[in-house]
Amino acid sequence: MSNLNSTSKTAVGRKTSGLDKVLRVALYTVLIVVAAFYLMPFIVMLITSLKDVEEIRTGTLLSLPASLHFDSWSKAWSSACTGSSCGGISPYFMNSFQIVLPAVAISTLVGAINGYVISLWKFRGSDFFFAAMLVGCFIPFQVILLPMAQTLGWLGIANTTSGLVFVHVVYGVAFTTLFFRNFYQSIPGELVKAARLDGAGFFTIFYRIILPVSTPIIVVTVIWQFTQIWNDFLFGVAFSGFDTQPVTVALNNLVNTSFGGKEYNVDMAAAIIAALPTLAVYVFAGKYFVRGLTAGAVKG
Repeated sequence: MSNLNSTSKTAVGRKTSGLDKVLRVALYTVLIVVAAFYLMPFIVMLITSLKDVEEIRTGTLLSLPASLHFDSWSKAWSSACTGSSCGGISPYFMNSFQIVLPAVAISTLVGAINGYVISLWKFRGSDFFFAAMLVGCFIPFQVILLPMAQTLGWLGIANTTSGLVFVHVVYGVAFTTLFFRNFYQSIPGELVKAARLDGAGFFTIFYRIILPVSTPIIVVTVIWQFTQIWNDFLFGVAFSGFDTQPVTVALNNLVNTSFGGKEYNVDMAAAIIAALPTLAVYVFAGKYFVRGLTAGAVKG
């Protein structure tokens, strides 16, 4: 009887194991198909950027290049026309870094302090203040264009890199505050109370106790802000001057500017170059983004 039971259990185990393998294969197949579907635009862009103009006109969309041509990449970087200027997208690429780096740093720091105050230094009206900040996450870009343009004029920083940094900091603080507030809700309030009893002040507690445990949410905030600011087009085209345009605006000008024939290989190369920083951020820091999001989901 016992041998019969063991035999039946073995058979059931084999069936289950076989079913698991089939389900795993089906799951991987679906994932590969979905990944191929989402990667297809990038593959087409990459293939097109490595062809010459004549091969693009006579070939098909997915046909591989007969030989690799990198001239389109160098032209997109250094000599393609973006409107009336023919210096490539390299100056605007640098402009984007000059906008992104300070805007990310400032908005992350301000959001960290706001989240620290709202979650661990409760004051009368703190919940209302947080709700008011939260509203900022749902305000469309278009709503603030005219008020922000007037504000930049009053401050004397219209059409400047500093003005664009200011715009992105103001718009991004609502998001960074939300991220840090939710993360700091998981930190025991007794930790701050004990530090205050030991004589630690507001900024001492923040720099010595809170910031060292904030690495996961700092990574999340930096990735979020970097991606949002780098990919922004509306603020860039509305608030920048000719010499302070970000790379997204320059890319739009390049695609819509043509002298002679249309060079799709140059357009595709420029688009890939413009996307490289955000691609690099997600490739090298994507896993930390997910960890940081889940780290603050324990409480609050």
